[in-house]
Amino acid sequence: MTIGSKIAWDDTVLPFQLDRTDTRGRVARLDGVLQNVLNQHDYPPLIEALVAEATLLTALIGQTIKLRWKLSLQVRGDGPARLIATDYYGPSEEGAPARIRAYASFDETRLDDEADPFSQIGRGYFAVLIDQGTDMKPYQGITPIAGGSLAACAQTYFAQSEQLPTRFALSFGRSQQPGEGLHWRAGGVMLQQMPEASPFATDGGSGEGRLLEANDVLDADSAEDWNHVNIMLDTAEEIELIGPSVQPTDLLVRLFHEDSPRVFDPQPVEFGCTCSEDRVRNSMSIYSQKDIGHMTTREGIVTADCQFCGAHYELDPKTLGFEAEE
Repeated sequence: MTIGSKIAWDDTVLPFQLDRTDTRGRVARLDGVLQNVLNQHDYPPLIEALVAEATLLTALIGQTIKLRWKLSLQVRGDGPARLIATDYYGPSEEGAPARIRAYASFDETRLDDEADPFSQIGRGYFAVLIDQGTDMKPYQGITPIAGGSLAACAQTYFAQSEQLPTRFALSFGRSQQPGEGLHWRAGGVMLQQMPEASPFATDGGSGEGRLLEANDVLDADSAEDWNHVNIMLDTAEEIELIGPSVQPTDLLVRLFHEDSPRVFDPQPVEFGCTCSEDRVRNSMSIYSQKDIGHMTTREGIVTADCQFCGAHYELDPKTLGFEAEE
């Protein structure tokens, strides 16, 4: 692969459509974005894998939704991996990159290094939150942790909450190119079937815990198309998904050449955090001067660290909080 093609496709999400089957999709390739997300923290390998999967899902899902502001994924469990949180900020203007950030909260003493990363979440929930701005009501959809992967949880979310059959094929891990150091890389494909009318299953689905799955919300004709594109996606090898030797357009032609694939403009993505001193001050405006006093260090300052990017803030306590009413 040439340097030019690497620059063209890495850290992008490519939308596409399969005209014959009325299926839409996305191909994502994350390189520097994912490495920057993980570089903000020194996570154990199990947590790195969960953050990598969540970041890749966020890039694919976020680009699917026409956002004015932010989409977030939250994975909460009672296992050692307590929280995985990601944010996707839509482009501020035409042609601008989307921004992604992520972090994890975990109990390192409880991690089982020999276990599958997903098992470290335990029981909990997978949530999708959409914030369209101050003049719009936020949306939140929740599904239980089930299915053996975060991708499976996301598929269940779309079937349960959106009645929209969805499939993810993901690949992520540490890779090394000639002349480069070892670094994280991820790639994947998202498919969504667009049925004319999705039948609503009222008596439970065929998934784990009677959760809905794709075929529970499809009619016969749409189900046939859906099964076909899934069989084709099953033939994708991990190295094709993650790249960098196979371009997304070449992958789509190999997988879906019979289904009239059409591609649209790719969306660039980059690591980005929205924290600032003003945001920290605003978050502390709910506290009284007494509360601020308890947060003040011996040096006479209030400190705050961003969980996403690690930025450190030192503030004068006299400028924070509100005066309690007498």
